[in-house]
Amino acid sequence: MGGARLIGAPLAFSGHNPGISYVDPIREEDATAAETEAIEVDRGPLGYVPNFTSVLARRPAAYLAWKQLMGTIRDGMDLRRFELATLAAAKELRSTYCMLAHGAVLRDRFYEQDELRAIAVDHHAAGLDATDVAVMDLAGKVADDATAVTQEDIDRLRELGLSDEEVIDVVLAAALRSFFSKTLDGLGVQADARYAEVDAGLRDALVVGRPIADA
Repeated sequence: MGGARLIGAPLAFSGHNPGISYVDPIREEDATAAETEAIEVDRGPLGYVPNFTSVLARRPAAYLAWKQLMGTIRDGMDLRRFELATLAAAKELRSTYCMLAHGAVLRDRFYEQDELRAIAVDHHAAGLDATDVAVMDLAGKVADDATAVTQEDIDRLRELGLSDEEVIDVVLAAALRSFFSKTLDGLGVQADARYAEVDAGLRDALVVGRPIADA
């Protein structure tokens, strides 16, 4: 499974554009050294500066700490499992931005477009194996109402072969997404305009909350 990239060519960071969030994104020419570091952390590997980076770079220490935590959790898991758990949590949180961003990883690395659309619409009916379904169920439940998680939810994953450490990883991925998705939506940050290039059928399945930003 693989195929062409989900999204098109990178866009250059254009500086001040208050239309992408409720607060003003940072102006690159006005950035401090710490803010510039936060910007470059994403521009380096991505080739552009996402909308969320241009907003959260205003609090560079917090943003870079989150990046480090995300890397620690993600790198301790199988990447596909991390992304599936993240997608499930993002859907429950109605986070368009996180659905699109992590959907892009799943599309680029693991699934064809139609497969990903099916997973985003209803992971129970998408042909996933029992372990993937249980992982997404738990992640979604944590994001929706963590007090609703039961011993049976954990035991189900144990029965499917996950260790306690791997179960903890799923919960960490979902909780991490809850923090970041709520941060972005609380600030009104819209997904990058480049995501409008996603195929309409897949885009409709991934846009679950705020709209994509205008170009």
